[in-house]
Amino acid sequence: MSTVIMHNVVSVDGFIADADDEVGPLFDWYGNGDVALIEGGAVKVSRISADYVKPLWASIGAMVIGRHLFDITNGWEGVPPAGEHVVVVSHRPRPEGWHPTGAHTIHPRQHRASYHFVDDVAQAIATARELAGDRVVVVAAGDAGGQAFALGLVDEVAMDVVPVVFGSGKRYFGSFDARQLLEDPHTVIQGDRVLHLRYRVRRQLDRR
Repeated sequence: MSTVIMHNVVSVDGFIADADDEVGPLFDWYGNGDVALIEGGAVKVSRISADYVKPLWASIGAMVIGRHLFDITNGWEGVPPAGEHVVVVSHRPRPEGWHPTGAHTIHPRQHRASYHFVDDVAQAIATARELAGDRVVVVAAGDAGGQAFALGLVDEVAMDVVPVVFGSGKRYFGSFDARQLLEDPHTVIQGDRVLHLRYRVRRQLDRR
């Protein structure tokens, strides 16, 4: 069964965007190096970040995102940053007439991903696992990721921590408000203006 990884770029105080969905300097490290994440792509990072990100992206079979992220990015015009399948958690159906054209500037691949709309987080994870096979499922942190985390469906937490304090905004763990222990990080990589961290999730939920 595929591993489910909750992932996002995050401020040191735990926010993935401000209240207006602006990411500020969170994505600056995507342009501060000289190694392209995708051959011919415009996004270039430091060598150490590229050596971490490229294998991670290559391992992804499917992504799970919330409808809000889908609407903000317009589904990345059908070409997500990674993976061949995208499962959107939404109570609304696919937008009528949504037929993406053009390549996304971060990940200009030639083929497009399949998109699936479901109205339940647990079903979204199950669908993504089926589509991904033995490859990784990534669920975007935020509301959808926090719901999956609360249901015990997340195996690992991955954070690209940027040295900025937001003070308020959209939380990495969404509305999750319980206590959950993680294992010690099994990945700690210091890039240029970003710290890549990955933790495995302990299965015992402590709500004290």
